[in-house]
Amino acid sequence: MDINNLTNDFIKLYGNRSNIQTFFAPGRVNIIGEHTDYNGGHVFPCALSFGTFAIASKRNDSSIYLYSKNFPLFGVIKTDINNLVYDKNHDWANYPKGVVKVFKDEGYDMHKGFNILYFGNIPNGAGLSSSASIELVTSITLKHLYNLELDMIEMVKLSQRAENEFVGVNCGIMDQFASGMGKSNHGILINTRTLNYQYAPMKLEGITIVIANTNKRRGLTDSKYNERRGQCESALKKLRYKLSISSLCDLSEEDFEEHKYLITDEVQKKRARHAVYENQRTIKAFAALNNNDIRLFGELINQSHISLRDDYEVSSEELNTLVEAAWSFGVLGARMTGAGFGGCTVNLVEDRKVNEFIDKVGKVYREKIGYNADFYVASIGDGAKEVKR
Repeated sequence: MDINNLTNDFIKLYGNRSNIQTFFAPGRVNIIGEHTDYNGGHVFPCALSFGTFAIASKRNDSSIYLYSKNFPLFGVIKTDINNLVYDKNHDWANYPKGVVKVFKDEGYDMHKGFNILYFGNIPNGAGLSSSASIELVTSITLKHLYNLELDMIEMVKLSQRAENEFVGVNCGIMDQFASGMGKSNHGILINTRTLNYQYAPMKLEGITIVIANTNKRRGLTDSKYNERRGQCESALKKLRYKLSISSLCDLSEEDFEEHKYLITDEVQKKRARHAVYENQRTIKAFAALNNNDIRLFGELINQSHISLRDDYEVSSEELNTLVEAAWSFGVLGARMTGAGFGGCTVNLVEDRKVNEFIDKVGKVYREKIGYNADFYVASIGDGAKEVKR
């Protein structure tokens, strides 16, 4: 990404040339551990090398001007730092507005407004967390523009709160955590209940991570995401009749099998089974990676997709087509990643077969679905940061 070009765009848009700063926050791909984050379990994401850039400078009044090169038809969106309310007409800009609002609600001293230009090279709607990327790049921008004293974990929490309370998406904390705390060439095992975390080197010798995008847009707020979360909460309430647990992922597989009779609704039982087993798969996958057991690591990824397809029912024809074509090709592991109903798959492909994989799986997808999938060879990058010129 040419930062100079973005800076020139900023100057053309806003006129000012002084005190301009540049920031970046990555998207993420979750390798394993799906729909466990709001169930008190473990996730294992990594930050990607692509994400969202922000060019910003402070103003002398209380106005905030926001512009995204990804959504040029919305033009420059104007708001005021002292009057931040959700406005559906502001579309994408509600995410950064929400971050500013929660920072102010927490008492951080921000009286002056700012000008900001965003550009993201994450495919929008692909499930690679463009929203968390916007939130974290806004957070790191606010920290530097206003010289605020807060660490990355606090920025992660505030960014999640912005999405939950301001935008109204009941997301867990994984996306924001991965975007904020990512580390080049490492995955992060995160206990989403305690926020304890461990990095693991992604030493996949001879293996490349390839992300396949269905190109089926998935609007998270319009999906059944909140419904799934509610079903898990209902299942948890029923298990609590006999068990002293704070979340579904407090259970081992054996505990769940012994007490699943308490969940009388069969759909809720399936949702809970996914959460419990997926949490244990994620812990096992982290151990397998540290033991250099890449075959077990891949098999656990395959099992994750089957559970998301059959028990959690958040897959789709497009996702299943990509995953099943990848399995037929002979990849080490493949599954849907993200909230589901569209978006992407993550695939562990032998280095020497990457081009063949893209060609053959892409052909199967095009013939069955009727349009093209896109493929990205993933590079694992760092978390949110200021970009020095």
